[in-house]
Amino acid sequence: RQGAALNLQLIGKAPAPDALPSAFVETLFDHYAESFDESLVGRLGYRLPRMLDQAIRAARPGRFPLALDLGCGTGLMGQRLRPIADRLEGYDISAKMLRKARAKGVYDFLDKADLRDFPYAGPKADLVTVADVFIYVGALDGVVKTIARLLATDGLFAFSVETLAGDGDFVLLPSRRYAHAQHYVRDVLAANGLSVLSLEPTVIRQDRGEHVNGLVVVAKAPNSAQQKS
Repeated sequence: RQGAALNLQLIGKAPAPDALPSAFVETLFDHYAESFDESLVGRLGYRLPRMLDQAIRAARPGRFPLALDLGCGTGLMGQRLRPIADRLEGYDISAKMLRKARAKGVYDFLDKADLRDFPYAGPKADLVTVADVFIYVGALDGVVKTIARLLATDGLFAFSVETLAGDGDFVLLPSRRYAHAQHYVRDVLAANGLSVLSLEPTVIRQDRGEHVNGLVVVAKAPNSAQQKS
């Protein structure tokens, strides 16, 4: 049913949702968990964890006391974060993806959670990463608002989006992934008090032999002086 509804939305017969249904995303990744790493890295040339790692290190060399990897999947991003995080926590909507992540042994804590209804009640994070997750979320306002609240003073938020080449803020593509406009990404960050440290266009993967263009972004929460002003 979810797939049929999405097909109607993609051909303009129904309004596109602000995000793909959580149950659809969960089922999708439960299905792909076993072959995910081989398919994404081996066949699709997936490079986002490396690119985000480089962007984070360029923005702030050194270690992070607490890093949260949201939509951690099988732990590909976590493997990059482990050397720079004192404590590394991962959260994902798919139990089967979490099982793969747990087997890698890079996280201090893993839990099942929906990013759009995130129940986190721990300490503020010095780094939050969201790698290749916003392709399943169209309207970013609510999620970015949640993440801004998770960040410690001066904390970093590193993430990626697919690039929208046409008009508008975001669109649901025939691939069933969302693409976002650069101006929209900047506007949502600014509306939540986050300043852009870097925003780099890049090729994030291959799809049917074609480059998929995206943005690798690092943003920063206000420091103490900025909060007072």
